[in-house]
Amino acid sequence: MPALNRSGSATTSSSITLSAPPSPRLKHLSDSILDNDHYNPRVAASNIIEYIASRGASSSTVYLYDLAEQAGFGTLTEEWSKYNSETAPVVKLQTRAGAGLSLAGRLSGGTSQDSATGALLTAYTTPTGICMMAPALLHLPPASASSRLVVQVPRITPVGDTFALSPTLAPLASIISILPENIVLLLSATPQQSVDFASLSYNISTSHVIHLFDHHSSSREIGHSITSLTNNTTGSAATVLNQAGYQFFDYAGDKDARTVLVVLNGPLALIAQAFANRVADFGVITVNVLRPWDEAALREVIPQNASTIHVLDDVPNVSTQGNLYVDVFSTLLDGNYNVTAHRITPAQTQEYLTVNNAFTAFLGSVSTDPTHPLPSLYPPNMKKLLLLSNPLSPLSSVSHIVEDLFLSNKNIASRLLTDHDAFSKPGGITANRLLLAPQSDMKDNVPIPGILPFDPTSAGEVDFLGILDQSLLKSHSVVKYAKPGSSVLLVTSWTLSEFSSTVPAGVISLIRERDLRTFNIDAKAIASKLIGSAGPENDAIQSALVHLAFLRLYLGKAAKESTVLKIAQIAFDDTIYGIPLAKINAHAWSSLENLRSNLWREFEFNAIAVEIDDTETVVNGARLGSWHDAAKHLLFPAVYSTAESESDVEFSQNPALRPEVPDRTFLVTCTVNRRLTPLEYDRNVFHLEFDTNGTGLKYSIGEALGVHGWNDEKEVLDFCAWYGVDPDRLITIPVAGGDGKMHTRTVLQALQQQVDLFGHPPKSFYTDLAGYATNSVDKHTLQFIGSPEGSSTFKKLSEKDTITFADVLMRHKSARPGIERLCDMVGDIKPRHYSIASAQSVVGNRVDLLVVTVDWLAPSGTPRYGQCTRYLAGLRVGQKVTVSIKPSVMKLPPDVRQPIIMAGLGTGAAPFRAFLQHLAWLSEQGQEIGPVYYYFGSRHQSQEYLYGEEIEAFILDGVISRAGLAFSRDGPNKVYIQHKMLEDSEILAQMLHDDNGVFYLCGPTWPVPDVYEALVGALVKYKGSDPEKAGAYIESLKEEERYVLEVY
Repeated sequence: MPALNRSGSATTSSSITLSAPPSPRLKHLSDSILDNDHYNPRVAASNIIEYIASRGASSSTVYLYDLAEQAGFGTLTEEWSKYNSETAPVVKLQTRAGAGLSLAGRLSGGTSQDSATGALLTAYTTPTGICMMAPALLHLPPASASSRLVVQVPRITPVGDTFALSPTLAPLASIISILPENIVLLLSATPQQSVDFASLSYNISTSHVIHLFDHHSSSREIGHSITSLTNNTTGSAATVLNQAGYQFFDYAGDKDARTVLVVLNGPLALIAQAFANRVADFGVITVNVLRPWDEAALREVIPQNASTIHVLDDVPNVSTQGNLYVDVFSTLLDGNYNVTAHRITPAQTQEYLTVNNAFTAFLGSVSTDPTHPLPSLYPPNMKKLLLLSNPLSPLSSVSHIVEDLFLSNKNIASRLLTDHDAFSKPGGITANRLLLAPQSDMKDNVPIPGILPFDPTSAGEVDFLGILDQSLLKSHSVVKYAKPGSSVLLVTSWTLSEFSSTVPAGVISLIRERDLRTFNIDAKAIASKLIGSAGPENDAIQSALVHLAFLRLYLGKAAKESTVLKIAQIAFDDTIYGIPLAKINAHAWSSLENLRSNLWREFEFNAIAVEIDDTETVVNGARLGSWHDAAKHLLFPAVYSTAESESDVEFSQNPALRPEVPDRTFLVTCTVNRRLTPLEYDRNVFHLEFDTNGTGLKYSIGEALGVHGWNDEKEVLDFCAWYGVDPDRLITIPVAGGDGKMHTRTVLQALQQQVDLFGHPPKSFYTDLAGYATNSVDKHTLQFIGSPEGSSTFKKLSEKDTITFADVLMRHKSARPGIERLCDMVGDIKPRHYSIASAQSVVGNRVDLLVVTVDWLAPSGTPRYGQCTRYLAGLRVGQKVTVSIKPSVMKLPPDVRQPIIMAGLGTGAAPFRAFLQHLAWLSEQGQEIGPVYYYFGSRHQSQEYLYGEEIEAFILDGVISRAGLAFSRDGPNKVYIQHKMLEDSEILAQMLHDDNGVFYLCGPTWPVPDVYEALVGALVKYKGSDPEKAGAYIESLKEEERYVLEVY
């Protein structure tokens, strides 16, 4: 959970989920990246790296691992491959144990066409992915000019409970020492260096290359002038780097320094270099090439006077010895040096990049003179801007319009970094940090987080703060980033009085204390007045209005309406959707409201309230209407609910988490929601992953996850509007199974999260509803459907028309029970259970699901949706989900040496993925497992071979002895799993009859008779049985849990 400030609002999380800003020109981006010998400054270095790596001239194939794509690297390459013939083919892979074996296989002699014709393979992954690939990299053949591997690695790793993205290299600490000698390990930090090293990776012809670049900040910044390399020298790493002007080690600082810091290239190295250039007797050695380690090159760059060497090492914990320290210590062992290790954990890295001056203070503590004042790492005339919005807001593009404005001025250097927080607020937060300075002063390459961190204890660093999402003022502590006396632009729909009553008192107090020049503009209302209701035109006008307001505040006393208009014409045409820019500017100028702090009042005690009975309250002698009874439940919960006894269990049940659900529930976080079938395919099968850290959730192989899904919010709001009930009204309803206990929710919460409004009503609902009908036709119709005589009508409504509770109410409009009574009549949403598609022994604090969206058309033509699959399909990364665990019959046999036969159709493959993961893990531990036959059926291999890459890997690893794959629509004749089983009938009969084998079937019910007949036929043909006895034998296996069906 995000930390709370004193006013109760959450601080901005340091957790960021990266994504490229939306652009309608995505398909043309690759055509506009390179302009002569310079790259477009509006394109981030990480996108340029993708451009270089994805060219067919660089790579024969690009392997895109899921971890890289989740980190915002590789998406462009995949898009380019769809339409640009110059882009190399893209193969998408999942990261798992043994990841990388396919790459080694393609380059190995004797087994691959690429080994004969030559192939330069490129892979995209993250430091965590490299760690998973390390064992496979040991099998790489020697690199050659025509056959080698280049791995482009964005330095980004989720850490902590909120998955804060960090540039830490701690995941590599355990594998660097085992990397083979034929791999070069490059590290880059600045945008120019990152692009250069990406290009040079393909010129190093004597080794395979792993290139790690700073994707946490520098390579994602916009505004850098980056030139392209013209040197195409090939050869060893030393030759290629030297020809391009780079060395294995860089030195910065005092040439006669006695104290030297050695650090791997990255964001901390850039900060350390800037520090060293500003203090005496201190130097920094940056490691650009970690492997091969060049001892002579290191000794050459160390100053002659150096006596104290500090080494910074990224490690997972302080008890782990860092590889860099070992390398430096062994190099300087015979010299007169005092070498000290500093083990930097991921948590320490986060502190250094989120707490103002934290890393600078560390550098000061290890410098020759720790008492010397800490230097500033940026020019005094630099301006720092922060714009906060949400990713889906029409105003999310304002920061890029501002950046474009300053990029057009060659005398101003501007740098923009966009980050997203997907966890601390529904809908997410977008934070745009913009640095502006004279071009001549922007000499250092200190990353933006090193200059403007999201410090939870910020005393104010920002010269201009724009809060473009009004809800942030209530939910997050964001005003604290504004420097005393600076300008703050708010985009809200609030009047001054609404602002004073809505915004936390702490925010108003802070505005007063820092004397912030606070202005408000209602961009949405003005845009609607100028051009009409919501749409792209309205969005464009809103963006223009906010940009114009920004220009006015940024110019300060020099701002005039004509001046603002003239500057705005650099970014906008003279008209926007037919509205003159001058008219828009006039509205922005006149509507920008100065929120004078002296109008905000302090609280004063001036009234006394007396409750004279349960229905009236008297305040200063005036009688007021009674408080809503439900509000008392919120204000005084102790009076209206039974006290919960404390639990001594480590992870006790949170009583506030779905109190109407009697089962033990857990709140998990969605981390992956990935569609597995093509977009054009008519079935949406998708893979979900949930993080369970800190919840105590444990599950066994084959168990099911109960998902407590929500109804669609728009449908609920539409129903509320039709029913005439305020969705924000508080109601008190019984807790299901709560022995008379009550709980209070808004109508929206109740109908969206608890009440099964769009479920299928039983007959009793029609009878109960009839009592509320005021129209005689409605009353008699409802009574008839609920009576024994109306059974056929009820059956048609239920099974053919698939009518819902809401449909019944809309058909019989005069039947309107009160909303509390309606909730009680309808009942609660039941959890939907899905077979867990992962083994906790393998994935740890994670649970995976395999789900297919359920949708259909009712006879009326109305689209219908499965309530829970619709909810799951719409989950966003970072969204919390309430779940429970349900035992299942699908469990591995007590002796894993018993033969196992698995038959899954479609998403019925889910529990078998868990089986196979666990069996593979047991095999890796050296435990013997029995033969495994895996049968899988779907319509098309190219579209619905679920987890196909993993299945093929299990086959190659020997976990699956035989796979019978039935893709019914791929051939002239339909082939189903029973046909594949008939091909193996002799061995299946032996497994079940002689070898104590176990058979599992999971999926829809329709193939059960055919599968049963296939097994009976096998026993009759090969075990001398007759059909009756064979059938009885199969039935007896059910009692022994050796014939297990989970069908639906």
